[in-house]
Amino acid sequence: MTEKDYYELLEVSKDASGDEIKKAFRRLAMKYHPDRNPGDKEAEIRFKEINEAYEVLKDEQKRAAYDRYGHQAFQGGMGGGNPFGGGFGFNAEDLSDIFSNMFSDFMGGGRTQSRNGPIRGADLSYNLEISLEEAFSGTEKEIKIKTTETCETCHGNGTADGKEAPVCDMCKGSGKVRRQQGGFFVFETVCPQCKGEGRVVKDKCKDCGGQGVIRVEKSLKVKIPSGIENNVRMRISGAGEAGKRGGAKGDLYVFISIKDHKLYERDGKDLYTAIPISMACAALGGKLEIPGIDGQKVEVSVPAGTQTGSKLRVKNAGMSIMNTEKRGDLYVILKVITPTNLTPRQKELLEEFRSLSGDDDCQPEIKTFLDKIKDLFK
Repeated sequence: MTEKDYYELLEVSKDASGDEIKKAFRRLAMKYHPDRNPGDKEAEIRFKEINEAYEVLKDEQKRAAYDRYGHQAFQGGMGGGNPFGGGFGFNAEDLSDIFSNMFSDFMGGGRTQSRNGPIRGADLSYNLEISLEEAFSGTEKEIKIKTTETCETCHGNGTADGKEAPVCDMCKGSGKVRRQQGGFFVFETVCPQCKGEGRVVKDKCKDCGGQGVIRVEKSLKVKIPSGIENNVRMRISGAGEAGKRGGAKGDLYVFISIKDHKLYERDGKDLYTAIPISMACAALGGKLEIPGIDGQKVEVSVPAGTQTGSKLRVKNAGMSIMNTEKRGDLYVILKVITPTNLTPRQKELLEEFRSLSGDDDCQPEIKTFLDKIKDLFK
């Protein structure tokens, strides 16, 4: 057992977190590993020391005892004996386990798990495009997906007799095999005998070829609620691919996209539309009708003196709000259209109108405008 300070060995402070200690150990273990320093006795000693330090500092109870009593907490000389057992002797098998666990963490988590239990089926996705009217009212669509189902002949076992396949004798059902190289390094690979399945199917089912599942095309009905937004993902539980060895089915995710509309643009619960009106309607006022998203006509009153770009609000004429009976609003943006190809009589009337309005008719608000900017000319 070393007498060196464990925190100094791992090059961390005494208030370092568990994650910081773990990262420091990994970095130093890679640096001083004997396979990377062949024949270097000092590196081998340092490697054992940092392992010893890590074994104590990664455990909360051992770390607390070390912080309070130092190395004496593990030497059996504190009256009550060593509360954590004897010293820290490391052999090749111990270091092998340490590095096996460390590198399995690098690759995505934890110890090797058995592969001969139930395996959940894969999830599927489907892109579904609907109209704005369908998004308003809600709809039901029938879709077709390619997926897998459990083979009825072998009950999902993949065997010719329909019984569960025996556990692989090479990997003992784990789906992986380990081999030690260079004294300390342990490599974990997919079992060559069962191909990672954990079981070996010798006589395969003729219908599924030993897979336990068969490919099918299936029709499903998807119910879309009224008021659904664009780019929403709907989850249909259990509509994905079949699991293996009794595992649950995966899920189906339906991604909803809404087509562009000829008349309306959507902004959440509200609708917007740009409507052209005549110059006479803008000046004198009037009424116009437009088709509503619900199929009903919407009547809009245009006030006299309306300017182009004016926005009128029609309450409760917008989109449905999902899971409620409420609706958003409709906003009508008016665009005044200047007439072209006037008849002689129309020109005559407009000339008369201009003469009655005065010389500034081309800029009816010019006086107000000049008042705003007069300070710029001082």
